[in-house]
Amino acid sequence: MNRPQEVNWDLTYACPLRCTHCYSESGRRPTRQLSRTDREKVADALIALGPRAVQFSGGEPLLVKDVHMLARRFRDAGIDVGLFTSGWLLARELLDDILGAFFRVHVSLDGATAAVHDRIRGRTGSFDRAVHALGLLDEAARRSEGAPVPFSIDCTLVRSNFDDMEALCRDVASRFPHLGFVSFGAAVPGGLANRESYVRHELLTDSQLDELTGPDLRARLTRLLPPAVSVQTFDGRALQMHPDLVARGYALSGLMQVEPDGRVRAMAMYEGTIGCLLDEPAETLWARARDRVGSDFVVKTLAPVRTMPEWAAAARRIDLHYGSEADRARIAARPPFDPGNQTRHTPPGNGE
Repeated sequence: MNRPQEVNWDLTYACPLRCTHCYSESGRRPTRQLSRTDREKVADALIALGPRAVQFSGGEPLLVKDVHMLARRFRDAGIDVGLFTSGWLLARELLDDILGAFFRVHVSLDGATAAVHDRIRGRTGSFDRAVHALGLLDEAARRSEGAPVPFSIDCTLVRSNFDDMEALCRDVASRFPHLGFVSFGAAVPGGLANRESYVRHELLTDSQLDELTGPDLRARLTRLLPPAVSVQTFDGRALQMHPDLVARGYALSGLMQVEPDGRVRAMAMYEGTIGCLLDEPAETLWARARDRVGSDFVVKTLAPVRTMPEWAAAARRIDLHYGSEADRARIAARPPFDPGNQTRHTPPGNGE
């Protein structure tokens, strides 16, 4: 595969939320956000690489000024661009720009109630903001004279909200008849979700992962939604890069992960970059990323993995092996997860 099928670009590590599972540790580290000129250089490098689609995530992409102009740069080149947002900043006055630039909008919603969602997302009011954003998107779709921009609910599953799926479909998603789909994806052991204490208390068990991808669950959830709304489920294992899954074609081997400053991760969910799009050709970096997946260390580390705890332990070894000195210092400084002491606070500064 000489080019990625899809690119996920974390545009900034600034974020108004403090999610307990945050893979990028956004809001807790330097934003590493590029200037507009350098963002356009990275975009042009990716356009030349020719992926089918690009996803903007973070952090919160809507904190990046003129993000819709960057999205249009890709769309003008024939590349679909998706937006992953918490909804915190999605206001009515931004709708025209967003809907005119993005192919699809994904709003994060991790529970059927504010009590569940706000605890996981780390900020009081985040549930109400997400639901409000969904309402704006639904209203815009209803009023659209042409084909509306699809929008979805994106729910990250951990143990403490696993049993909230039915209520989320029945009580929340059903309010939005123009919703495209609801996606339930298991949290994977990367970033803050890789802490040993988090693995013990919050990452899904292996039986829950199996239930998540079974047909019975999807059928049950689908019955709770309007007829046009579909359900997607994802157990996260495709991000693992287990050699058996790579050989079977199940792994997301065609995904390129780009950090805010244009550096490319070798594997999407693991620490360790292999160069910067501002300095080297995108094709060169993609070839290095492909080599990392099949390297002796990665194959030997992941080959024995069969369970979620084993995956988490292997991920820690990969992160420490390939991460930079700064990455290792950040990993060492991660506070333990305390399920009985999750506060909902107002992060300073960059979230408003």
